[in-house]
Amino acid sequence: MSNEINYTNNPLHGLGLKSLLTEIVDHYGFEILFAYLSINCFKTNPSIDSSVKFLKKTEWARIKVEAFYLYDYKNLPRASYEQYSLPPRERIIPEEQVPGEPKELSLEDAERLRERRAAKHADRLREKRGNRSAPQDPWGEKPSKKKIDPWAR
Repeated sequence: MSNEINYTNNPLHGLGLKSLLTEIVDHYGFEILFAYLSINCFKTNPSIDSSVKFLKKTEWARIKVEAFYLYDYKNLPRASYEQYSLPPRERIIPEEQVPGEPKELSLEDAERLRERRAAKHADRLREKRGNRSAPQDPWGEKPSKKKIDPWAR
């Protein structure tokens, strides 16, 4: 009996980062990638080689690009909660799930998505602050109350 997990159903299995990036850039282009992922290597002097170099050094960006590849380009259903906590290359894709056609993405949809994310972020901040109306120091310190000397006139 083997303890190894079969990852062959994962579209990332055996796929190099350069091949993955070439595939999605050929289909969507750097402008759409930047609009959806907000990673500067797709905006400032974008090229496959410079993007691969950056993504190899930056794990959070690579995970973001690999998730985009799985769920937008390969159009797989979103991962379960347990699988979502794993990096995309380690996720197990159920046998019945097969990659589909790439999603049609546009810059307008990317802008709407960015607005929804910003609104959700603002809601989380309000929730975290407990709807306090007093301004808070940007470094997380509570605002100091004005000290009153009861003996002063």
